[in-house]
Amino acid sequence: MGIPLKKEKKMKQKKISAHKNGTFSNSIGFILACVGSAVGLGNIWMFPYRLGQYGGAAFLIPYLFFILLFGLTGLSAEFGIGRLAQTGTLGAYDLCWKKNKLHKLGKTIGWIPLLGSLGIATGYSIIIGWVLRSLWGSFSGELLNQDSSIYFSQATGDFGSLPWHVIVIFITLIILLTGSTLQIERANKIMMPIFFLLFTFLAIRSWFLPGSIEGYKFLFIPKWDYLLQADTWIMAMGQAFFSLSITGSGMIVYGSYLSKNEDIPNASFRTAFFDTIAALLSALAIMPAVFAFQIEPTRGPSLMFITIPQIFQKMPFGQLFAIFFFLSVTFAGITSLINMFEAVIESLQNRFQLNRKIAVLICGTICLSVGIFLEAEPKVGSFMDFITIIVVPFGAVFGAISIYYALGKYEIEKELNIGRKKNLPLCFGKIARYIYVPLTIIIFILGLIYKGIG
Repeated sequence: MGIPLKKEKKMKQKKISAHKNGTFSNSIGFILACVGSAVGLGNIWMFPYRLGQYGGAAFLIPYLFFILLFGLTGLSAEFGIGRLAQTGTLGAYDLCWKKNKLHKLGKTIGWIPLLGSLGIATGYSIIIGWVLRSLWGSFSGELLNQDSSIYFSQATGDFGSLPWHVIVIFITLIILLTGSTLQIERANKIMMPIFFLLFTFLAIRSWFLPGSIEGYKFLFIPKWDYLLQADTWIMAMGQAFFSLSITGSGMIVYGSYLSKNEDIPNASFRTAFFDTIAALLSALAIMPAVFAFQIEPTRGPSLMFITIPQIFQKMPFGQLFAIFFFLSVTFAGITSLINMFEAVIESLQNRFQLNRKIAVLICGTICLSVGIFLEAEPKVGSFMDFITIIVVPFGAVFGAISIYYALGKYEIEKELNIGRKKNLPLCFGKIARYIYVPLTIIIFILGLIYKGIG
């Protein structure tokens, strides 16, 4: 007796979409993994300040516009090329440039986005080490019983947080060593809901602080004249672009683990939606409390490691809230690290035919060997500036050009239409090629001019 046609087609489709590292079990697992990658320190220490600084609620207009644009064109493209190639960064670019006379050049340049992921992981693991140290200081009370700037300076000297730095890398590698897609999915299904739950709790607590209304005014009273300023649009564009982790690398590998049954543009929209919710939650948790205790609003590491502990020092049950906060940030950081590492690991497996465990250990060893000499804040700051201003934006530009021009809009649209009930609108390709791709180049150039916009 023959296999029914529908069942046979489904079996073939499943076989085609099966990566050697496995596939995500469902769209929820995939989206949580992507949200885990996208939600990071930029949502927590950059977005709240920029929201208030560049027009409050008025800033949300360009920000949401760019989130939607980059989510549907940029994220979808990276997910799509990963699923089409059934492999990560290097294999995906190999496919893009295969029919082009610049095939060898494309394959060579494809290493740059991968180095960007490894570079971010190297610096990020140091900073998450600071977060983990602050979490321990919250448990022990040490962080809240002294000047937070002193505690931070102790953590950010040469080899100042080495044990915590090692623990962060160790936890990430253990997750990746004990499995690939399934373990990534499990880790994000636990950590991301906890992140959202804890930040919601912190946001509710901030609401009840006397004087918190000034924080809401800072965040949400619209200053419409800011929409006429170029910097508002530039910073909204940069914040949206980098918040979604469009790096030409990380999201490609998650796309390669995605079933052919999934609707990629829809998954991209949901990823962008939850990333935006995370950013708004961070703003609601942090800025009302900053204003309630009349502390100068800041951005960057000083907000997280100096300003926020000062708030917890003054707040009833501050130690408990400090634990919740740094635990949440630790989860957000590790889920992002998982994606950065996985992009490198999968490419090492694919290009050099390495055993997964060996590839994991190579990646971790490189990250730690370089990172231990960058632990001082000025060193890691300069290193991350180079990676985020030059390497990562270049990788994103290369990825956009590779997918929408070298591969071609017809090939990528064909892949993106798989799993959808309705095909993408005819204007999608034009928006991607003539708006999204040029904007990636503009972001790269503006980043150099402004010394960072993300």
